[in-house]
Amino acid sequence: MKFMKIGLMTCILGLTSAAHAAFPEQPIRLIVPHPAGGSSDILARTMAAEMGKDLGVQIVVENKGGGNGAIAAQTVATSKPDGYTLLLATASTHGINPSLYKRLRYDAVKDFAPITLFATVPNVLVIGKHLSNIKSTQDLIALIQERKGQMNMGSAGSGTPGHLAGVMVQDAKKLDFVHVPYRGGAPAISDLIAGQIDFMFTTIPGALPHINANNIIGLSVTSKDRSVALPDLPTIDESALPGFEAVSWHGLVAPAGTPQDVIDVLYQSAEKALKNDIVKEKLAQEGARPAEMTQEQFGTFTQQQIELWRGAVQSSGASID
Repeated sequence: MKFMKIGLMTCILGLTSAAHAAFPEQPIRLIVPHPAGGSSDILARTMAAEMGKDLGVQIVVENKGGGNGAIAAQTVATSKPDGYTLLLATASTHGINPSLYKRLRYDAVKDFAPITLFATVPNVLVIGKHLSNIKSTQDLIALIQERKGQMNMGSAGSGTPGHLAGVMVQDAKKLDFVHVPYRGGAPAISDLIAGQIDFMFTTIPGALPHINANNIIGLSVTSKDRSVALPDLPTIDESALPGFEAVSWHGLVAPAGTPQDVIDVLYQSAEKALKNDIVKEKLAQEGARPAEMTQEQFGTFTQQQIELWRGAVQSSGASID
C-alpha cells in the first residue's frame, strides 16, 4: 500500500509537471493599465508581439485604464494564477499606488509574482518658450526661488510620476510653486506651449515632437543616465541634484501563486525579446532603456520603488479614496 501511494503521488507530480511543461497552450492576456496609443501601450504591444512569436501563441493586449492603474492591477491580482493573465506593471501600479490610495484593493507585493522588469523611462523637465532665457535646471530653480509662489508646474494628474518628480525637486530645494494637474499629459503640454503654465515633468514621447519643433524647451531628464532620445540633455543628477532619480518603468507580473516553471518560461521569453533588434529600436524611439532583471531582482526593485515614492506622495498631499 505504501509503495502504491508513492507511485500514485509520483504519477500526479509527473502529470502536473507535464502540464506546466506544455505552457502555453492558449492565448495569453496582457492587461495594460493605460489607454491604447500611449507609450506604455506601445511598449507592451512590442514585447507581446515578440514574446508571442517565441512562445507560439498570441499575446493579446487588453487596455484597462482608470484609477492610476489600480483597476488593471486588481483585475490581474484576482485572476487565475496559471500564467494566462499578466499585467504590465508600472511605477504607478507597483510604486506609487500603495501610498496614493487610502484603501488599495490589491497588495503590490503579496498579490503578484514578478517576472521581469524590461524598460525604464525617464521623464523630461520642459519649460515654455516664454522662459527662453532659462538655460538650465539650475536657472529654473533660481527663478522659482526668486518668484516665490508665483510659478506654475503642470502635470498629467495628481499622483503621476511627473507630478511626484516635481515634488521631489520641490522638497530637495525647498521651492514654492503652484501645481496645476491636468487630465493627461497632452492638455498640459498644450497649455505649456500657450504660456498658461511655466514648466512640467512629462513623458519623453509626449514631449519630443514639441521639443524638436521648438515649441517647448527641454532642460533635463530624471534618470541617472542620459536618455538615448535626448542625448544632449543633462540629467538632473548631474546638473542640479546629485543622486536624483525618478523614472517610470515597465515590467511583467503574474498573479501570486503562478507555478514557478510557468514564470520561468515567461521570463526566458521576455529576455529573448529584449535582445531583438526591433524591440531595441522601439524602446529607443519611446525614450526607454532596456532593463534586464531576474525575478528576484525585480521583486526587490518593486519594494524599493514603494519606499522611494512614499515620501513624495505624502509630501504632495495627493490621495485617492
